[in-house]
Amino acid sequence: MVSIEGRFTDASGIRVGIVVARFNDLITNKLLSGCIDCLGRHGIDISDSSPQLDIVWVPGSFELPVICQSLARSGKYQVLITLGAVIRGDTPHFDVVVGETSKGIASVSRDTGLPIIFGVLTTDTMQQALERAGIKSNLGWSYALQALEMASLMKALNS
Repeated sequence: MVSIEGRFTDASGIRVGIVVARFNDLITNKLLSGCIDCLGRHGIDISDSSPQLDIVWVPGSFELPVICQSLARSGKYQVLITLGAVIRGDTPHFDVVVGETSKGIASVSRDTGLPIIFGVLTTDTMQQALERAGIKSNLGWSYALQALEMASLMKALNS
């Protein structure tokens, strides 16, 4: 029996792209900080001139898929992380944005074969979003770990 798993210990040769929604940036900035902290602690060069990490900002979560598609097609990255926060309001807008964003990101990942971590918070309240972005725990850290694991797993599967 063969068991193949991703590892978190070797970040060499891994290039990460993070696509961040500017809308609800109080939340997305915290997620980004958690992400960068985790990547740095696991061997990714996080300096300003890093060849291993690119951060791309988009207006909102709805715009994440098209930029992920462009980055995935570039062939530069082993994994992408999306960061966004969609907070339920009084209109159906929440459902449209969440549905199209998640379907779009999943479609890009399937079509290109590039792992894309879905780091878009979908919460009922701002308080819930704040809790997930750092008050109780920072899910940005978890998204970065998932990215490292998936990049490592893909490398293992393709070697």
